[in-house]
Amino acid sequence: MDVGRLKILHASHLNQRYSLEDKLLKEYPQKIKRLTEQIAGYAADVETAAKQPSDKDHFPPMTIGGIFYAEKADAGKAIIEACKTMNSPEPVPLGSYRGFDMELSFDTFGKEYKITLSRALSYTVALGTDIHGNITRLDNRIDRFGVDLEIEKNDLKEVQTQMEAAKGEVDRPFPQEQEYQDKSARLKELNVFLKLDEKDNQVFEAEPDEYDTEPAPRAMAMAR
Repeated sequence: MDVGRLKILHASHLNQRYSLEDKLLKEYPQKIKRLTEQIAGYAADVETAAKQPSDKDHFPPMTIGGIFYAEKADAGKAIIEACKTMNSPEPVPLGSYRGFDMELSFDTFGKEYKITLSRALSYTVALGTDIHGNITRLDNRIDRFGVDLEIEKNDLKEVQTQMEAAKGEVDRPFPQEQEYQDKSARLKELNVFLKLDEKDNQVFEAEPDEYDTEPAPRAMAMAR
């Protein structure tokens, strides 16, 4: 029973070790690579957005369909008109805003129009029906790049911490290894002993009883 219990614990320890090895070889490096690229992308886009800030007193010019719009209301109306004239769910170029290219698409599942902002990374914003509200949605998404950047940095630190912890755990020996080896060896000895004992008993039981043995035919003939 002890060997059975220790065998299960040993197998669990090996499974955890193999899982950590797989994470060290694949999962953690892939996550670190992806997060590093995301951080570089967010940092570049934060810098791009900062060059053309937007607030209630200032509206950065927006280009839609090759037309330059200096007023927020006019740009908002142009976005709505672009949605109305769209006759395919496939994404189409829309224009540019605050240093980002804009692409218009229609989500057939959600039944809503969306604008994708692209520079180093891509960001999708769902549109509504309000001409000013759509501009606000675009600005809110752009202004949130800095928050996203910090989140990605924290995620990278967390993955790096997990990776270092995994390096320390992957080589950790099974804490009950000696007990497992000792009891496994003892169990083997007992099994060998029991098999030998069983064999001896079988041999003993197979030996003929001298009182039950019948005389050989020739001996009986000679007796006559």
